[in-house]
Amino acid sequence: MSAKNIEQVGRARLCKALGHEFRDPALLTLALTHRSHGDEHNERLEFLGDSLLKHNPEYTFLIGLVDRLDISEIPADRLPAYPLIELHTIGIEDLDEICAKYNITELNTAVKPFFLDFVYQNYLEAEIVHYFDPDIIVFQPLTEIEQGLEKNSLFLTPHILSPQPDEYTPQERDHLNTGLYNLGFLGTKRSATTTSFLAWWKDRLRDHCFIDLKNGMFVDQLWVNFAPIYYEDVFVSRHLGLNMAYWNLHEREITNDNEPYRVNDKFPLIFFHFSGYLPEHPTEISKYQNRYTFQEKSDVASIFDYYAQTLIANGHEYYKQFPCFYIKAPILGPRKRFLRVRKYASMPFRWILEFIDNVRL
Repeated sequence: MSAKNIEQVGRARLCKALGHEFRDPALLTLALTHRSHGDEHNERLEFLGDSLLKHNPEYTFLIGLVDRLDISEIPADRLPAYPLIELHTIGIEDLDEICAKYNITELNTAVKPFFLDFVYQNYLEAEIVHYFDPDIIVFQPLTEIEQGLEKNSLFLTPHILSPQPDEYTPQERDHLNTGLYNLGFLGTKRSATTTSFLAWWKDRLRDHCFIDLKNGMFVDQLWVNFAPIYYEDVFVSRHLGLNMAYWNLHEREITNDNEPYRVNDKFPLIFFHFSGYLPEHPTEISKYQNRYTFQEKSDVASIFDYYAQTLIANGHEYYKQFPCFYIKAPILGPRKRFLRVRKYASMPFRWILEFIDNVRL
């Protein structure tokens, strides 16, 4: 069978499995999510997919779903209008063992390289595959990323590009604990490097994807500190319009009120990451930071308002009622106390002091 025929068979196999025909077979974008109370839901995926394709119509948007649709009670007409790849269908041999050891956040991040590898293995014409967290909006074409991948295999965005100016959260030392690069986005290109990287990453995340700071682990993210050391063709971006989020607001300002947004009057805002934002708490930029309020960072207020309104319009409250298949039942008794001790033992010491102070109050 010729290489061309092999590619056609691979494409046909994936199209048949997903029930979807692709626009440009060389360009794919994967979003990975689970449905759980208070976290990312289908309405965020719709938003991400719509925003991506609005500015990048040549791409195909896929959803990697850490859930079981055959068990879910969500009506078929309320599912996202994008191809869904369910976790149990991608051929992870020891999936039950992985699910047993990890909580839902750990599991959702541990399977990321498995989904990426699945797409490359089953869609042989794909040359570029990006990963996005579902709590992202894309505002521009992804040209900057594509250019970075012309001579490189992996594309990373650091959390910060300049020192953080005070003692508020997050700090530089927090990034030392959780990872220099934010893995809410990862750009990849088909290459020997990407194949090797995904194999290495999968091997590490099978057993070491815990949130366990005292033992040097923070899900999938901390491991990727090694990527620019192990591989020469890794592009580390310094573009301020990529992956703007609560962790880098000290160095980035949206300097116009309407699209196309610009950052610091110099960079186009390509995508914004709304990590830790909940519509139920509309006055908080993120539950993971205490550096800024919307009064102090008024430049981002309108973009968050737009995000919140669209989530609500897309059914945020509706989807919260459906539990995720992979979320474990509450742990009771001594085991629960042990895990609570492990949780606080793995936290930065200042967080433990804050917790004690709150208990005293």
